[in-house]
Amino acid sequence: MLNGRTIVVTGAARGVGRAIAEACGRRGARLILADIRVEAGEATTAALVRQNIDARFVPVDLGEPESVTRFAEAIMAQDETIDGLVNNAAIATNVGGKLFDEIDLDLWDRVQRVNVRGTWLVTRALAPLMGRGGRIVNLASDTALWGAPKLLAYTASKGAVMAMTRSLARELGPRGIAVTAVAPGIMRCEATDYVPAERHQLYENGRAVPGPQTPEDIVDVVAFLLSEGALPLTGQVLPVSAGFVFT
Repeated sequence: MLNGRTIVVTGAARGVGRAIAEACGRRGARLILADIRVEAGEATTAALVRQNIDARFVPVDLGEPESVTRFAEAIMAQDETIDGLVNNAAIATNVGGKLFDEIDLDLWDRVQRVNVRGTWLVTRALAPLMGRGGRIVNLASDTALWGAPKLLAYTASKGAVMAMTRSLARELGPRGIAVTAVAPGIMRCEATDYVPAERHQLYENGRAVPGPQTPEDIVDVVAFLLSEGALPLTGQVLPVSAGFVFT
């Protein structure tokens, strides 16, 4: 499905990003993995290479525009074009538990700087490397669809990612580039270790298909959206949460 396509995945060192990268690599994609965690990113890349997946690692800090510029330049030094971008990197750990009027400014600004501005910066830097058939997939969250309480900074950032997805689809569509977003539910992974067990249970029991969700549950959807056949879905936000929320 992705044979010969060059795919960039941000936040690929672990969790959701790693699962997406591995799934794309198994489908024949050539991978560029990006993350702020250099040691973990290099270890993940080495693990994929051992699976005979074509992958390399380029570090980036989405909170720093200069870092994003260097990241794009490093990619352009080896690749004239790319075929896909997965904007997965985000601050998702320890961002909840406070009411809207208890959130401090530093947390709010940090979450928006990475989750919203960082997504825009990477897209702005790499979209010029895409031709017709390019695909951008943004990682949103179903919390922005149903309004999760005590999670406002994160939920607001993911709502912004959804809106960005729709605007980008309009602007990049004439170039033959499709832009979509997936909105998973809260998953069982390293980023959500801080979530109390009873809250995990609440989400899991509330799904139309009850049970836990893991990163591996969304990778097939993301891989399809990166494929050439996904163009008719541009501008769409797809809830991938086993029916916790319907749109």
